Amino acid sequence: MTIVATLVALLLAAPLLAAPPPAFDEHFLDATLRIDTFHTGNAADEVVALDQVYRQGIWAGSRTHLIEPFGFGGYLVKVIDPASGTLLFSRGYDTYFGEYRTTPAAEKGARRTYHESVLIPCPKGKVRFAIEARGRDGSLKEVFTTEIDPSAVTVIRRPLDAGVTVVEPLKSGDPHAKVDVAILGEGYTAQEEGKFRADLARFVKIFLAQEPYASRKDSFNIYGVLKPSQESGCDEPSWGSFKNTALNASFDSLGSERYLLIEGNRSLRDLAAHVPYDALLVMVNSPRYGGGGIYNLYCTFTADNYWSSYVFLHEFGHTFGGLADEYYTSSVAYSEFFPKGVEPSPPNVTALLDPTNLKWKSLMTPGTAIPTLWEKADFDTTDLAYQKVREELNGKIAAAKRAGAPRVDVEKLQEESERLSREHAARVDAYLAKSAFVAQVGAFEGAGYASRGLYRPMVDCLMFTKGAKPFCKVCQQAVVRVIEYYGE
Repeated sequence: MTIVATLVALLLAAPLLAAPPPAFDEHFLDATLRIDTFHTGNAADEVVALDQVYRQGIWAGSRTHLIEPFGFGGYLVKVIDPASGTLLFSRGYDTYFGEYRTTPAAEKGARRTYHESVLIPCPKGKVRFAIEARGRDGSLKEVFTTEIDPSAVTVIRRPLDAGVTVVEPLKSGDPHAKVDVAILGEGYTAQEEGKFRADLARFVKIFLAQEPYASRKDSFNIYGVLKPSQESGCDEPSWGSFKNTALNASFDSLGSERYLLIEGNRSLRDLAAHVPYDALLVMVNSPRYGGGGIYNLYCTFTADNYWSSYVFLHEFGHTFGGLADEYYTSSVAYSEFFPKGVEPSPPNVTALLDPTNLKWKSLMTPGTAIPTLWEKADFDTTDLAYQKVREELNGKIAAAKRAGAPRVDVEKLQEESERLSREHAARVDAYLAKSAFVAQVGAFEGAGYASRGLYRPMVDCLMFTKGAKPFCKVCQQAVVRVIEYYGE
């Protein structure tokens, strides 16, 4: 080929080449815009409306990785240059509303409104801000767009609240090149600040003992943030108990007795703004079992339960790594979280629509059959029997508390529940340890709240059963990818 012909060929091919990633300093300031919205709807429709825009603190995220590559989450935020149409920033995430719309109430048409926040780097000029929602078929559709002018007088630059304690148990370097984790204390009174600090230190130690975080300690900054609550604990509606706390955390979220979420989004974001953060956790001052995790939103866990360490690490897997629950026998608030016939977006669950191109194909154990016919029937029989007893006992506990039963009677029921939970977890661990497929990566049916039609990568995992255990190989790889994304 002649030199001229080569140049012509390169010019013709140029439009096919990937555009260079947007340069942070060209388009953004080192500051954060918090965009608050109201999200209203049910299973059939949704409406997003702008509430307020805030300018807060430095931008905690990466300045080189601005377009998120993962494809996780039910929503995608986009920041677009209005003149050229260039995508400047994107991030996938899930929402409280997105979970609500999968519940029976939403399917029957009941509409609810949730207050939500999205963080973006502060643009230097006007941009188009858009939110896309993932439909039941997996496709994305724009549900909201508006122009954002960071210099507008309506952008709030209010000073942060006084009386907030910030501690830094781990500081590894520049927030722009680290994963910045904020752990907010909820339900700690002013007199319990010492307990908050001790609890924080304990959970940071737990975090740094778990892979892949242990070997990547230098990739993290961890902050603790506390605004004292008037009362200890949190709301427990099914037990008839309500507390005046800083973030209004509540059990019984979406009708699930163990699901613990935050009902005060503004308060949550106002408190978190005291530190730069990529991942947000809420440590609730309670001895009860429970928690929750929503991708790129936040996760919650209680501080003083036997299973708190497990819940902490499991729920962080949701909010940070985009990991799905792999269990399927216990009751949940959703009627069909992952639609049939559609490949789920999380990296650790598959509908196995194309067995020859499994999403974790590179990690598969050679010679493992797909699907992998594990010892499911015996597991299901044992686990479903326990779940029935567990639900009955939880009902007795709730009824006793609502009826004002003597404290000693309630505590006996709670102790019985905890004992059964520990014994059952030990039986499950022993059973799975004897599986013919231990340490193999394949496609094991039963995942994502579905006994049939969804598959997980390995027999056991931190995302499947309770206890002190590692992530499976697929989950660990997914978390490592996210850690590396936040690095420079």
